Amino acid sequence: MSTIRDVAKLAGVSVSTVSRYLNKSGYVNSETEQTIKYAIDKLKYAPNQVARGLAGKKTNTIALILPDISNLFFSDLARAVEDVAATYGYTVIFGNSDDQAVKEKRYIETLKQKYIDGIIFASNTLGHDDAEMLTKLGIPFVCLDRGPSEENSSIVRSKNKEGAIMAVQHLLDVGCRKIAHIYGPQHLITAKERLIGYEQSVQILDWYSPTLIEPGDFRIAGGMKATDRLLERHPDIDGIFAGNDLMAIGALKALHRKGIPVGRQVAVCGFDGIQTTEITVPELTTIAQPIYDMGALISRLLIKKIEGKLEEDRLYELDVKLIVRDSTFRRQGTNEQA
Repeated sequence: MSTIRDVAKLAGVSVSTVSRYLNKSGYVNSETEQTIKYAIDKLKYAPNQVARGLAGKKTNTIALILPDISNLFFSDLARAVEDVAATYGYTVIFGNSDDQAVKEKRYIETLKQKYIDGIIFASNTLGHDDAEMLTKLGIPFVCLDRGPSEENSSIVRSKNKEGAIMAVQHLLDVGCRKIAHIYGPQHLITAKERLIGYEQSVQILDWYSPTLIEPGDFRIAGGMKATDRLLERHPDIDGIFAGNDLMAIGALKALHRKGIPVGRQVAVCGFDGIQTTEITVPELTTIAQPIYDMGALISRLLIKKIEGKLEEDRLYELDVKLIVRDSTFRRQGTNEQA
């Protein structure tokens, strides 16, 4: 793919002269114009690939790259990003990366040709090379949960480890004496920190065993399979902390199919606070992230970067809270084993 430097070299002029010709931002004599036009045609150079700093274009458009918008956590986040962006006069373009670096690269290649003003990455796959390229092109970006560098990126996430500790403590408080954990993909910092929080909470307890931990892939089906495997190994489990609400919903389904009363016999707690937790049967106790606040903050941070008003890049960690519902409520105040 040709660059503005290739055009300048073939035309025998400076990059700034090519930039003036493309943007009609200064005098270029007719002979030089013809030479530059010939070079552009020969190299099949697309002017819309010029770096923002040279092109000087602004479209009031930002992009939000998500792992999977069908996950209600990300659809709630996207709603907040769009709402806040609109108040500042920006339009939002959405894209699903499916947590695939190759797919994300394709989005970046497309977006940089569209004069996008900035990008929010919620997909956890932005690499150092892509981050450096965006910086060189003058395209601001911010990240949800994890960035290529915590020193040089604006990152928004919730207090995952603290939330996990809160979940385990709640299960202990309501009388659970053997708590299992269903964890998410460990390349994601959210899943990793929630697993760490669980382990720190239970490692000193005499009933703890590494066999009480099972992967669930952050999906409902994964939560169901994980629950079945955990019960095969430990039929006396009386508490399950799932690393996200989708896996917790899967645990509810698996327990229901086995005829195990949720709450009275096995208490279940999720993590995220998605709206679906209010309509499950029983309703799901969860560690709620401030999803809308996270989306609103990350949108404001990007717009500040675009407008040159962000003083520094740093990590923003938001508080979480425990929402108690029926999936653990029946055990509250009891210390008896089911």
